[in-house]
Amino acid sequence: MITPYPLKFQPEFKERVWGGRALEQFGLALPEGHIGEGWMIGDHPNGITRVVNGELAGQGLDDVREQYGKEWFGTKGFSEKNGRFPLLIKLLDCNDDLSVQVHPTDEYEGLPQGELGKTEMWYVLDAKPDAKIIYGLKEGIDREALAKAIAENRIMEALQEVPVQAGDSFYIPAGTVHALCAGVVVAEVQQNSDTTYRLYDYDRPGLDGKPRELHIEDSLNVIAYEGAGASRMKTDDAQPNEWLTLAQSPYFVVEKGIVNTEWALTTTSESFVILVVCEGTGTLRWTDGSIDFRSGECFLLPANLGEYSLDGNCTVLRSVAP
Repeated sequence: MITPYPLKFQPEFKERVWGGRALEQFGLALPEGHIGEGWMIGDHPNGITRVVNGELAGQGLDDVREQYGKEWFGTKGFSEKNGRFPLLIKLLDCNDDLSVQVHPTDEYEGLPQGELGKTEMWYVLDAKPDAKIIYGLKEGIDREALAKAIAENRIMEALQEVPVQAGDSFYIPAGTVHALCAGVVVAEVQQNSDTTYRLYDYDRPGLDGKPRELHIEDSLNVIAYEGAGASRMKTDDAQPNEWLTLAQSPYFVVEKGIVNTEWALTTTSESFVILVVCEGTGTLRWTDGSIDFRSGECFLLPANLGEYSLDGNCTVLRSVAP
């Protein structure tokens, strides 16, 4: 039996019409092209990440899940709907505006077979001056008003824009209209889903030169016009060696931690722990070893790892299944 240890994965990179090269700042070796997404920890048919360290090197996250099950991922570490790892962890480089989009809940009848809905959160790693995002509908916009605005090609008038800075956190429950805009790099923690309905894409061609598909009817069906509980916060008041809760959902709890002295922590039998290193460098230690890390790296700590510690000068996100 393999002794549990923190898993690091080879990212799956995705070319996107809105992508760029900013993920290189994390020391990642990007393929050619406009790289918009690094899937850092993934167990989805559209992207399965493979372990790069330790005894399980070369195995996909799906292989690890099938072999070690609840012992490694925890009693809550599975999607009850499709049995897969419940979260997908990404780094996003928004060199251009993303499409205006919305994600369905698990209950939406139009979901592809075996696919989940998509509630997510963003933590802004980097933002150019004047960067902004689209975050929700303006007050009083209902389905009829939005459909009319779309038909008359003035959807932007119905959307709320908010400025963003590094360190901002956004919780985006399914049903919330949203779009990252140019000049933003974010860490994203989301349900393990790849279902996106596009409302508007700036009339631009996709990577193949053709307009990208829009999903107006599905979008209008799944939008939460009364709001779905989206919330945002500044996180500057995070204190060293204390967790600041950024997002609490039925699918994940995400916290921010500042490390400047050794911080003793432990896993529980209920859930794996995902660590995303937002900035700085440090060392992750556990009973049987240690690993140095830097910004942009992500680790999956098995539920049965037990005691571990973080040391160095860094900012990390910790995500668990609630």
